[in-house]
Amino acid sequence: MTKQRFRSRTGPALAMVGPVTLWLAFFVAVPLVYVLIMSFCGLDEHYNVVFQFTAENYRRLFDISYVQIYGQSILIAFITTVICIVLGYPFAFLISRTFKSRKTILYMMVIIPFWTNSLIRIYGWRTFLGTSGWLNKALLALHITSEPVQFLFNRGATILGMVYVLFPFMVLPLYTAIEKLDQAQLEASADLGARGGATFLNVVLPQTASGIFSGCIMVFIPCLGYFFVSDILGGGNADVIGNLIQRQFQSGNNWPLGAALSIILIAITLLLVKLYQKCGGDLQSLGV
Repeated sequence: MTKQRFRSRTGPALAMVGPVTLWLAFFVAVPLVYVLIMSFCGLDEHYNVVFQFTAENYRRLFDISYVQIYGQSILIAFITTVICIVLGYPFAFLISRTFKSRKTILYMMVIIPFWTNSLIRIYGWRTFLGTSGWLNKALLALHITSEPVQFLFNRGATILGMVYVLFPFMVLPLYTAIEKLDQAQLEASADLGARGGATFLNVVLPQTASGIFSGCIMVFIPCLGYFFVSDILGGGNADVIGNLIQRQFQSGNNWPLGAALSIILIAITLLLVKLYQKCGGDLQSLGV
């Protein structure tokens, strides 16, 4: 009887869950554990990793040069998130309230950028904003400027690139939250004489807060690690935490320090996700 129950219930369950569990274990859990172990390792005189326990890598994270980049990363991520909210909320509201035919077109405008690699699109912005790019050519042709303007290799260009790449990640959760608005409450608010601003603050905003928080996490966290955007558009003048990690694993050849930086970034991600969950957010909206 026990064997029959195992075969009829447990066996199919293992067949369904087993491959996924093994996949996650080998390609997610094991690499994370390896990075964690490496973060406590050291280097010899030839920059080879020595598996000897040390907390020096985590102490080095408080170096003033690194702390400045942490602050700059948070500033860039914060400004990017705010811009995405300001631009994304009206756009998501427009998509949800427009006609069905137009809704499909507007929704596709958000989805289509995912069909092209982000790196290629960022290089497109570099070509457009360069000193010999289309924007400068247009300004010179219109005699608005007498010489090419340097739009690239600064914090503003980096933020522009971050907003461009991460904007869809703000719009999609906002659109989902706005679509779930209770129309009866909106009608009741109008019947009670509430104006548009009062209805938005007291009815719409509380109901879409989960979408706002979800979008903020999906924009803020990647912004800390998208080193290719700051490399291409910022030119090394607007580094984020991802740039530090990249350099340690490549030119710096200091894998233990890069691993420590990666663990800190993972910890920030888990902290924000836990905060989102504590505030009543649904992990499914984050793709978890």
